[in-house]
Amino acid sequence: MRPRLFTIAGGLAALALYAGILMAGAAIIRNRDSVATPEFVLETPEAAVDEPISVEPPAETEAAPPPPEPDAAPGKGSRVAARPVEPGLFAQPEDGIAKPLERIAPRPPLSKPEEKEKPASAVFPRPVALATGLVRSGETTLQLKDIEPETPEKVCEANGRSWPCGMVARTAFRNFLRGRALVCEAADGSSETLNARCSVGGQDVAEWLVGNGWATPLPGTALEAKAEAARGARLGFFGDDPRDLARAPLALDDPAASIAPEDAAPDL
Repeated sequence: MRPRLFTIAGGLAALALYAGILMAGAAIIRNRDSVATPEFVLETPEAAVDEPISVEPPAETEAAPPPPEPDAAPGKGSRVAARPVEPGLFAQPEDGIAKPLERIAPRPPLSKPEEKEKPASAVFPRPVALATGLVRSGETTLQLKDIEPETPEKVCEANGRSWPCGMVARTAFRNFLRGRALVCEAADGSSETLNARCSVGGQDVAEWLVGNGWATPLPGTALEAKAEAARGARLGFFGDDPRDLARAPLALDDPAASIAPEDAAPDL
């Protein structure tokens, strides 16, 4: 029991000693700060009596002269005189000296433009025979040279019977073409209708028509001899109706006639 009391008493005594040491140190530090820093006394001056201040009025100055009145504003169409900077170099032209502009002719070109050579021949694909000697390809209509076109309404007489030779001639012409392209030369005329000499597969179309009696040549052309030969052989317009099945089939002077026509369709 006694040892425990001694221990408790010793602990309390140590705490008291520690607290005393801290208090003594704080007192020493406080005294040292007060000695090093003197007291600062704020001195305020006594309020001075306000004395009236005399303000001298400013000296009267002479009134500035009023600015000159500007001239009347120029109108929209009036001219304002410009101050000449250098009359010898910069000056407006005097009246009567300036003249209106004059248009003169342009100078000739330095070099002649190259002329495009027209092609010697033209190809017209997928031709359609409108009549004997008249063909249409696309938007262009071709009329064969050296022959007279025959209308499909032409009617021929043979052995006291009439037959539609114009329609038969157009059918024979379509069978000859069979949609093959036309190669034409020396074409002239408008952009929609051309007069030309054409060939199909190397054979002259007008010569084939006249030689088989399906076209009439123009006077003075070299095809008149062909027409006389067709007349003597009673071919085409000069013969009988080729649709008469009792007669022998009509032989046509066409090297390609042996080929079976695919696109030909008779319109009889």
